[in-house]
Amino acid sequence: MTDRVLAEGTGVEVGAGEVRYEVLVGSGLLGNLAALLSQYAPAHRYALICDENVARVHGTTVLEALTARGVDARLYSFPAGEACKTRKNWSMLTDAMLDDRYGRDSCVVAVGGGVTGDLAGFVAATYLRGIPVVQVPTSYLAMIDASVGGKTGVDVPAGKNLVGSFHAPRVVVADTGTLTTLPSAERVQGLVEAFKHGAILAAQYFEWLTSAADRLLAADVETATEAIIRSVRIKADVVTRDEREGGLRQVLNFGHTLGHAIEAASAYGVGHGTAVGAGMLLEAELGQRLGVTEEGTRARIASGLMTLGLSLDSVPSVDVEDVLRFLASDKKARSGRPRYVLLRRLGEVEDDGGWSREIPDSLVRDVLAELA
Repeated sequence: MTDRVLAEGTGVEVGAGEVRYEVLVGSGLLGNLAALLSQYAPAHRYALICDENVARVHGTTVLEALTARGVDARLYSFPAGEACKTRKNWSMLTDAMLDDRYGRDSCVVAVGGGVTGDLAGFVAATYLRGIPVVQVPTSYLAMIDASVGGKTGVDVPAGKNLVGSFHAPRVVVADTGTLTTLPSAERVQGLVEAFKHGAILAAQYFEWLTSAADRLLAADVETATEAIIRSVRIKADVVTRDEREGGLRQVLNFGHTLGHAIEAASAYGVGHGTAVGAGMLLEAELGQRLGVTEEGTRARIASGLMTLGLSLDSVPSVDVEDVLRFLASDKKARSGRPRYVLLRRLGEVEDDGGWSREIPDSLVRDVLAELA
């Protein structure tokens, strides 16, 4: 896997065989979107999907730029927020496209954050049994993590991302200039995923992120571009080796077993990054108590997250029993038992015959008591 320096930015290749695409990273890419769509995802018509917030900031501008170049495109929006990543909104968007007679020669363009990428990707995966999708992430979370790997889906009452599919994009267009339009709190939420990448596979990257946190939070374009490219390289390598999460790709779930359950138990009142950050700390604690994770690992993770202003105190009180109930329905569970990714040390995941393991509920309950 090698990067390509292109006129439109740096291209990182993801996937293998027939499922192969590029993640383009650079400033000003939105201005060249019409040409990029023609090159990577030619279609008769395009359905731009944004949440209502992004539609106001970027959606209308992108639509006008495309139509000015003769591209047949329409804009569809839905209410913003994780709580709106639902089957109801999937149905609403799908029905709107059906009413407008989009055919199989169409393409969905997901413009926005991780919620939009998941929801619009699922619309594309299921519309007429599948049409192409282009991911245009505008947040750290989407650029660093959510837009790469082909996972799509919606949340349901039983838990997060429990209905969905794998549907790889034709291309990912990450315009780092859009990060300056993000609220500072949203920058924090996305950067947690970069810290996760360092925690599981690249200790030096984790330390670099810690030292660069102020610049990243300020959306310095050069620093942000470097972080996004480094994170995409890490995730691309994992995804290329395990497209369907049958083995190695499980390492990307570090912090997410508990993190997703915390999100769901809070009715998505806790942000994704805040929940995953808490999950990383708690799962590092689990590993240390089991003698799997090197002592001091949790403290190093905590030090890194503190540069983003996050700690366990950032998480509002959640009901431990509610968290445990959501753990039982986690999509990574086997035979009704949740599985956890544990570190050996910072930058290295423990592989003891598998990349995840069961942990006794009693120990999980003890660790979760820190959130009470």
